[in-house]
Amino acid sequence: MGPAGHIPLTIGTAGHVDHGKTALIKALTGIDTDRLAEERERGLSIELGYAELALPDGRSLSVVDVPGHERFIRAMVAGATGFDMFILVVAADEGVMPQTREHLDVLAALEVRNGIVALTKCDRAGDEARELARDEVAGLLPSAPLVEVSALTGEGLDDLRTELVTLANQVEGERQSRADGSDEPAVLHVDRSFSLRGIGTVVTGTLWSGAVAAGTAVEILPSGIGARVRSVQVHNRDAEAGRAGQRVALNLGGVAARDIARGDAVTTPGAGLEPSYRLDVELATRGDADGRRVQVHHGTRAVPARVVALGDGLAQLRLEAPLVARDGDRFVLRGISPPRTIGGGRVLDPAPRRHGARSGAAARLTAIRERGLDAVIADEERRRAEANRQRAAAARAAPQEPREPLDHRAQLMLAVLKADGAEPRAAGTVAERVGIPSRDAVAALDRLVDHGLAVRVSPDTYYERGALEELRARAVELAQERGEITLPELRDALGTSRKYAQALLEHLDATKTTVRHGDRHILRRAGV
Repeated sequence: MGPAGHIPLTIGTAGHVDHGKTALIKALTGIDTDRLAEERERGLSIELGYAELALPDGRSLSVVDVPGHERFIRAMVAGATGFDMFILVVAADEGVMPQTREHLDVLAALEVRNGIVALTKCDRAGDEARELARDEVAGLLPSAPLVEVSALTGEGLDDLRTELVTLANQVEGERQSRADGSDEPAVLHVDRSFSLRGIGTVVTGTLWSGAVAAGTAVEILPSGIGARVRSVQVHNRDAEAGRAGQRVALNLGGVAARDIARGDAVTTPGAGLEPSYRLDVELATRGDADGRRVQVHHGTRAVPARVVALGDGLAQLRLEAPLVARDGDRFVLRGISPPRTIGGGRVLDPAPRRHGARSGAAARLTAIRERGLDAVIADEERRRAEANRQRAAAARAAPQEPREPLDHRAQLMLAVLKADGAEPRAAGTVAERVGIPSRDAVAALDRLVDHGLAVRVSPDTYYERGALEELRARAVELAQERGEITLPELRDALGTSRKYAQALLEHLDATKTTVRHGDRHILRRAGV
């Protein structure tokens, strides 16, 4: 909770270039959000700006001021992903313009529905121009409150603050009626990363869920770099912790600023989040997007992708670079040529298999849309467990073909494998130990595999089954601490060589216990 028990909320600007967004925020907060020298020289916002807005009821809002020029729409979308509500800024002397409409399209795609209209520059517009601008805005947002203001003279600013209190109370009421995300893993999509002398690496962004405090271990995705939070600031003031909905700055130890960029995500290690090159989504676009190459904006990252329509408003997005998404996350789609907003949607499955329209995936996604991903996965796990039980029962009931008993050579080789334990020697070396030709060793070892007494993990490496199961359990236990494990970590934990650690990790990947992402082997989610 924020001041006086209020939920932290973020409000963002929207509107056409040069309609007075930054001037309005300065008039409301006293802060010039144009921090770059180029922005001040040109009188044009290029990057996202930030401020704290104190309201008459004692609440404060985090403000994100976005650029209005069409060339900087990517920055606008990155900022808008953290909005709880918006101020649509329309100049009274110009009215609704192209970027006014596109910014509203972005907000609609992200389902940011609660907002207020500030009709700015009223000191420069006559009654007729004001009336025309009011009518145009009413055609776009008929139910949104509208306040006529002037950042120059101060006209209407108190009325705007009063309306913002009403709007914030409305949004807070809606947020309180659903989970606020405070008990979930921390997720912060980075919009700035920089280094300060004597302090080190700092990242900023809106905390989508969870909480972060000094001493908290975090993971940077998609790189997988680990770090630790040294300190937390909220609105340039030290804080014990940052909470869901707040704009925060994190001072991170153990990572360089050059290793983190806008679009990365700071998350709780082992929370199950992982980079994905595919998203199954619920999608709404202008026109048919099937097969189209588009730009997917999610969090503060934008990546190219190909749309594969699955029917009934469902699709798979095949990404050219990874995104870190969760089910329920919103995203924006923009065309690449021409570059304009064409729609958006909601993530249903953030790590699906590759499939097309004929795969039957639409039925599963319809169920996810109606019941949620967790419920569908739970059903899939129950069905899989029941199928396994039935297969096991059928196998027990079926007449068993007598197996040829193990000969003396195979028994000797099994004894050698048991003795070797976690570091079995190569097949040829086993043959030398037993005193048989190398060509006969593979056949004897394969008989052990047929009898379920050994497992072949590579062309030349066989483990006694019990030893491998113990290693597998140990590796999974280690991976569960962060949801993943690397070769050096496993090697050191087991006190073994790189050769055996690599063989074990390749076995875990092959048996779908883990999935490899670069140097990381990530525990698979159940049911995937």
